[in-house]
Amino acid sequence: MHPVFASARRLLLYIVAWQLPAFLLSYLLMVSARLSLLEVTLLCAPLCMVYAIACLSPWYLCRVLPLRKGPALKILAYHLVAAAVAAFFWTRLARFLASLLDSYHPGFEHRLTPHVPLFFGVGVLLYGLAVALHYTYLQFESAREAIEREHALRVLAREAELKALKAQINPHFLFNCLNSISALTSVDPGQAREMCIRLSDFLRNTLRLGERTSIPFGDELALVRTYLDVEQVRFGSRLRVEQDIGELCDRCVVPPLLLQPLVENAVKHGIASLVDGGFIRIRAHVSNEVLRVSVENDFDPDNPSPKRSGLGLANVRNRIETRHGNRGHMNVAVTGTLHRVDLELPCERAAAEVPARSVISHA
Repeated sequence: MHPVFASARRLLLYIVAWQLPAFLLSYLLMVSARLSLLEVTLLCAPLCMVYAIACLSPWYLCRVLPLRKGPALKILAYHLVAAAVAAFFWTRLARFLASLLDSYHPGFEHRLTPHVPLFFGVGVLLYGLAVALHYTYLQFESAREAIEREHALRVLAREAELKALKAQINPHFLFNCLNSISALTSVDPGQAREMCIRLSDFLRNTLRLGERTSIPFGDELALVRTYLDVEQVRFGSRLRVEQDIGELCDRCVVPPLLLQPLVENAVKHGIASLVDGGFIRIRAHVSNEVLRVSVENDFDPDNPSPKRSGLGLANVRNRIETRHGNRGHMNVAVTGTLHRVDLELPCERAAAEVPARSVISHA
């Protein structure tokens, strides 16, 4: 179906647009053939409406003969033949209408006959203009579709990269937890069992996330608390946690397991190296539609933890860059005995990706 008929508004605009060539043709006939306003109106109104329909036909010919997929001369020849045929029949229609009007306005056909070639010339010109407009529209639609396809491919690539990065995080965390349980088994089997229970709760909650690319910040924080419960079994009073969470943070959504690697690093490379333990401070606030999160921990600069690969922090940075581009930032700073990671993320509210109820179970 022709795009003009896609909506009543388009059809109305097309009819209104044809009033300009109808007016110009009427003016030419009034000046050259000495016809009255009533006579040119009775002639040109039906003529232009019929030709307006005829000038929709290039839509189909332009689609069959795209500009970049054939010899230019061949395409031009096809359109010239089509324009000549359309203008010829339009001229015949003008003569027929002139003969009808001659019955009511004697001498009308005689005055119009010398100017019949004008109809042929105007007909070819209007048909050529219609061809140019149709090609322009097709090029515009092709460009729009290409942009949409490129955007869709970028979205798919981004989602695939996010899933790949998320898949790297889960084994990383699980490996560290199993190491901790293995260490506790020979020292305190009771604590090892307790840690297994807490770990199963954490894994159950992460599995419930499924393929989600976003969860409420409150659910992400609950996952962090579950992880800290696992580590609390191991470290006891050595692990102390402080939280300062703003009320507006719950309105934001974040990628799943975004904070957990930061807290895991704080435990493994900070608290674990301190004989008397230390604090992990989690702060989150929203201002100017930006979610600002910081994870700060104590550490011993004179007793650094074993060399690490930095996989957790690298994954967090990559996920932020992949999802938010230059709108998301991650900064790492070390001051004295404090290690701090700051995140700045757009406060998104992707309701379509967030379930009606929390995905986190506290059972």
